[in-house]
Amino acid sequence: MNMFKHILATIDLGDEDSASRVIHAALEVTAEQDTVHVLCVVPDYGRSVVASFFSEEHEREMIEHATEALHAFTKKHVPKGTRVQHVIAHGSIYEEILETADNLNVDLIVIGSHRPALKDYLLGPNASRVVRHARQSVLVVRSEGLGPLEEE
Repeated sequence: MNMFKHILATIDLGDEDSASRVIHAALEVTAEQDTVHVLCVVPDYGRSVVASFFSEEHEREMIEHATEALHAFTKKHVPKGTRVQHVIAHGSIYEEILETADNLNVDLIVIGSHRPALKDYLLGPNASRVVRHARQSVLVVRSEGLGPLEEE
């Protein structure tokens, strides 16, 4: 019996290597009747000075582009017949991951962790926050061959 029925695979479409590692790890713990919810978070510029340079139309276009890219990604990396739900969120990465996990009632979050700086010795800031605050189990997929103290 598989203990994870709903798996949230959180991917960064800007880093296909990391995203493919995350999706493949999620698929390893997925049985035929399980659902993989593939999440991509489009960052929100909020009230920062940067936000003033972008129109609401630009945000809509970013979300549409992310949706198309997410579907193309899963078509390439997820075998036919796998139960997949595509999810696009907009806002703070770790907050959107936690909220989506709760809203979808997932059993497991699969997240990638990029090579950390020395100050982030174990995990990057988003992965670290998700691990600390998630109500669900979290599987962190490390980049292959990158130890925490290696130079960039």
